[in-house]
Amino acid sequence: MFDQPKLRPLQSSTFFADGRASRPLVEDTVPRGARRGDDLLSTGRSGGEVADRFPFPITAAILDRGEQRFDVFCSPCHGRTGSGDGMIVQRGFKPPPSFHSDRLRQAPAGHFFEVMTRGFGVMYDYRTRISPEDRWAIAAYIRALQLSQHAAADDLEAARAAAAAGGKKDEAAGANPPKESPK
Repeated sequence: MFDQPKLRPLQSSTFFADGRASRPLVEDTVPRGARRGDDLLSTGRSGGEVADRFPFPITAAILDRGEQRFDVFCSPCHGRTGSGDGMIVQRGFKPPPSFHSDRLRQAPAGHFFEVMTRGFGVMYDYRTRISPEDRWAIAAYIRALQLSQHAAADDLEAARAAAAAGGKKDEAAGANPPKESPK
């Protein structure tokens, strides 16, 4: 086994048409642990500080994806509304903090991304389970959950007036004006 015919890296070879023993890398291959070009997208930080902005515009499609990923990965502990009362907690696991606490409502968006990436307390990291784009989508959905629980009545009236005037859905915020229930 020790003395067998083999080619060493970067050695020439007549076996392949290009004359090389080493094969070229597959296009768009990224080495393990390598950073992407966009630090905000891959780390949740901008200029070394936790970012309070998203790396891409938030649309209704992004919020829908965030909701779907939140339901799969986050709701077992955090609950469907983010109150920290998920099924795992109901079975005796230590409850996570509510997303509706003042501390987390004031936390920058990058904080949620960073916690999903690195883990926090008893929550393990999701860096290998959830792509960076999906982690940002979940962070956007968490912001929507926070807004849904703490929106002022004036905000609702303004959204209804805008919907009546333009008849358009606010794609940037991903908000749909609520429909009135039949009386």
